Amino acid sequence: MEDRDRITPGQVWLDTDGNRIQAHGGSMFYENGTYYWYGENKEKTIPGSGIWHWGVRCYSSKDLYKWKNEGIIIPPEPDDPNSQLNPSRYVDRPHILYNERTGKYVCWLKFAGTDVREHCFTILTSEHLLGPYEIRVNRLFPAGKAVGDFDLIKDEETGKAYLYAETDIVRISCFTLTDDYCGVTEELSEHLERGYREGPALFVRNGLHYMITSGRTGYLPNPSQVAAAKDWHGPFENLGNPHRNDYDESSFNSQISCVFKVPGKDLYIAMADRWVPDYPVTRGMSKKIWGIITDIYLGRPVPEADKKWFDSLPMMDGVNTSIANYVWLPVRFEGDMPVIEWHDSWRVEDYE
Repeated sequence: MEDRDRITPGQVWLDTDGNRIQAHGGSMFYENGTYYWYGENKEKTIPGSGIWHWGVRCYSSKDLYKWKNEGIIIPPEPDDPNSQLNPSRYVDRPHILYNERTGKYVCWLKFAGTDVREHCFTILTSEHLLGPYEIRVNRLFPAGKAVGDFDLIKDEETGKAYLYAETDIVRISCFTLTDDYCGVTEELSEHLERGYREGPALFVRNGLHYMITSGRTGYLPNPSQVAAAKDWHGPFENLGNPHRNDYDESSFNSQISCVFKVPGKDLYIAMADRWVPDYPVTRGMSKKIWGIITDIYLGRPVPEADKKWFDSLPMMDGVNTSIANYVWLPVRFEGDMPVIEWHDSWRVEDYE
């Protein structure tokens, strides 16, 4: 059993049984004094296995340091090649909300295919956070749009919930959810047009709605960007890169998946994945990759030498995500600007 009393970004994290934690693209749920950390179970995603995920796994903790394995709450379906939950399918970034009106826990999953026009959502519900979950909606294209990375967030005062998702590659769209959280209404707004941003992570502080996004570089890191708005549907104003002293422009070699507030404290924690922990990230690399990707999106020619280098990068195929690590860092504020700085280790108790 690992007896941790500090958060150690970028190191290997083990659960209380001594096994590597598998909750990638993860999010946090707090209930009755317990934290529940859930995410993509990548334990079997060895290159060449044909496995992208092995369900959604959840862990529980009282202190954010020691994590008990609560098991797979949404299991894969390896015996059904047509199932959206087949391990070969690209299942990403689970997000769960509790709906007080229905008494249900509602989980949204992103499903990606080889054709970006087929990226969609599947929605599941359960009477218990730890499951079992049943599929309620399959292959949802909100407002007819193909989707990418996303986040769900609930207004704790009104009970309304919102979906922020990359749509059609070129923007982040905000949808108001239906009362049961199992669909979207006609209320829609679009943001960061032609920004080619993904991985939206939403949080609210002092009446401002913050959205942190990453660029589109697969599993390789890139500079983050934060935008803020006074309303759920914006307009959002770009505030810049929240990572301070991020010399190699890699968000400290990570991609944020969630920002959550610690109850009873003015402490927000940015949860991120270090997808390729052993890959050497160098200054200027992220910008070069991003420039090539932008040229590809816009149909501009890419020099042959750059294309050859780009094709050799471990962006998606061949990445052993089963050994990805986690980077959790506290968010502090300079006025309205959120700032994320590197800490080799830190404690929740050091923040009020």
